Amino acid sequence: MRSKSYTLEYIAGFLSAELQGDKDVVVNSLATLDSATSEQLSFISNKRYRKQLASTTAGAVLLSPEDFHCFSGNAVVCDDPYLAYAQISQLFDSAELRTVGICDSASVHPSVVVAATAYIAEGARVAAGCVIADDVVIGANTVVGANCHVRKGTVIQANVTLYHNVSVGERCLIHSGSVIGADGFGFAKSGDGWFKIAQLGGVVIGDNVEVGACTTIDRGALDDTIIDSGVILDNQIQIAHNVHVGKNTAIAACTAVAGSTKIGAQCTIAGACGITGHVTIADGTHITAMSIVTKSIVEAGVYSSGTGMMPNKQWKKNVVRFRQLDDLARRIKSIEDEIVEIKGS
Repeated sequence: MRSKSYTLEYIAGFLSAELQGDKDVVVNSLATLDSATSEQLSFISNKRYRKQLASTTAGAVLLSPEDFHCFSGNAVVCDDPYLAYAQISQLFDSAELRTVGICDSASVHPSVVVAATAYIAEGARVAAGCVIADDVVIGANTVVGANCHVRKGTVIQANVTLYHNVSVGERCLIHSGSVIGADGFGFAKSGDGWFKIAQLGGVVIGDNVEVGACTTIDRGALDDTIIDSGVILDNQIQIAHNVHVGKNTAIAACTAVAGSTKIGAQCTIAGACGITGHVTIADGTHITAMSIVTKSIVEAGVYSSGTGMMPNKQWKKNVVRFRQLDDLARRIKSIEDEIVEIKGS
């Protein structure tokens, strides 16, 4: 079992950062500036919290050269304190240590190839034709459908469902309740209702992808739905059939992406956005929270839709004015035409 106590000398070396203060001080956990004790490590990455440096009792603080002169205690000085915090957090992670083997209550088809260093937990089911690579964890009661391939170092938490023909890359993390490879929403209108279109594609997930709890990624209708390497998906996201999410894109909770949309690399999509189908979003695009995207974005930038919060009475008045916009625009156009005519005469 790994230690959860570290000297500041070790932490500075781990981060390749500069240490100012007592190298022998030992910290055993992370905490905010406001709550940290003398045995805890804290950080500051937002200048709004700079005033707390004077009162914090943290054993040491991760901070930037800019903030160093505002603090008189032990400091680990780094260019990006937030990234340093992310890296250090791995040292204090309390998640279960991995084990190996197949639990007696797991159901694994005889045709499945399971690496010696993989772990399949209680109640899990792995169907025919699957390949489970080295250091993979299949959590309790998770179902892995036929002909899936889960590559090295990936962790699939409890109660996840992978339908058939799903490929998951290396070092991915799929959280509980997620469903990968369910049928896309494909139906043809018939005379007396709807005729289901068989969803014949799969889902391909790249390396270092994280999928949040209760997120759904539908299988493709013909080609595969693709989640490129480095993508992070928050909880309760809907990714429809044949969507392609580009490398290192981040999508926050409760966003829904309709079918056959192509989202570029290095994009950030904030929470509760809606993106309609068959559109393309350029690399490096940022979409703010609760925006609705109804057409392609061809140039990187920051995009928003909707109106910001305001008092209800003001909002009601503005709704009335919004309904009058078309009439106002026509009247303004008429006045402009009259002005042009007057000037001409």
